[in-house]
Amino acid sequence: MPNTTIFRTLANTCSRMSIAGAMALAVALTLALPSLESQAQRKKSPDQVDQAEILKSEALKDIAVGDANAPVTIVEYASLTCGHCATFHTQVYPKLKEKYIDTGKARIIMREFPLNARAYAASMITRCVGDGGSLPLVEGLFETQKDWAFKRTNQEFKQALFDFTKQAGLSEDDFNKCLGNSKLLNDLTAQFTKASEVFGVDATPAFFINGKRLRGGPTLDNFVSVIDPMLAEKQ
Repeated sequence: MPNTTIFRTLANTCSRMSIAGAMALAVALTLALPSLESQAQRKKSPDQVDQAEILKSEALKDIAVGDANAPVTIVEYASLTCGHCATFHTQVYPKLKEKYIDTGKARIIMREFPLNARAYAASMITRCVGDGGSLPLVEGLFETQKDWAFKRTNQEFKQALFDFTKQAGLSEDDFNKCLGNSKLLNDLTAQFTKASEVFGVDATPAFFINGKRLRGGPTLDNFVSVIDPMLAEKQ
């Protein structure tokens, strides 16, 4: 089994990844991601973006929770290997969901903004489990992030990721085919590029609430301070 080197210029924790039969993925990542990351780091995020533009349908189907007609829409950009993203999803999101999403006041759209090769691989897998499977897998990967994202070697990372995601019904063959899916890779990269260049996403997690960038940490209090005035205006 040959080792495929991905992303030699990234940080050591993400510099190599062994993926059988995924040469197209390796080449595309090597060419695309370093420059895109530098764009994300350079771009200043505006305080407000066009709501219609950020809600436009893209090649990737949105992973969304809540009433599509809710008066408030939260758009999140997150990386599955981001510790702050995992903290939000395990500690803040359940409270946010209870207060606003379950009550029909808000909807959240979760979009991938993978900042390294391991995050790309995990994001690709969440998109290969079929309709209805992506959200539970995203939630599960955040909950178990320490068990798979920070393995010492990329072979250990790949095995840990497969061991978790096979619970969603992916065979090893499907797992490897998913990681070699160049169209999926291109769609994720396009989403990353638009978030960076159009909306100025420069860190994860990033949140836009009816187009307004959430500043400060993604605490429940910060969400309340932005959402409640929006709801009051619509009454």
